[in-house]
Amino acid sequence: MEVSTASIKILREKCGAGIMECRNALSEVVGDIEKAEAILKKKGLARAEKKAGRTTVQGIVEAYIHPGGKVGALIELNSETDFVARTDEFKELAHELAMQVAAQCPKYVSEEDIPQGTDAKPGEDCLLSQPYIRDPGKTIKDLINETIARTGENIQVRRFAKFTIGE
Repeated sequence: MEVSTASIKILREKCGAGIMECRNALSEVVGDIEKAEAILKKKGLARAEKKAGRTTVQGIVEAYIHPGGKVGALIELNSETDFVARTDEFKELAHELAMQVAAQCPKYVSEEDIPQGTDAKPGEDCLLSQPYIRDPGKTIKDLINETIARTGENIQVRRFAKFTIGE
């Protein structure tokens, strides 16, 4: 089946995949954009899992100060190379994560960071398990994995801190 350029463009805007990946996914599902998006997301998650063990030594520290100046957050987000760390997409991810920390007050980065014997709730107390504040249908881990799939590099949250006046 011949896939239209308009369909490829729509799919690329939705998921950020390459032109050929979009064309192949659309051909596979006879032009159904929703099914093609699901295929590309699945491939992206598989790609993210392959990169999970790679070392992340570059990155940025992002600050978010809530309007009014009474709440703020800092987050260290790491990537494999400085090239990716300087991209607008990476900086936007870091900003979104800092905003998430300011809004949701996680205590730990991931479930592996929870000390034995505590009564922490992963969905509430772990940043990576929390629902994303802009789209509760996905977790912060999903958001990071989407960026990993687009950049082709491993990305990790190293640490974060929230600051509130009076606390």
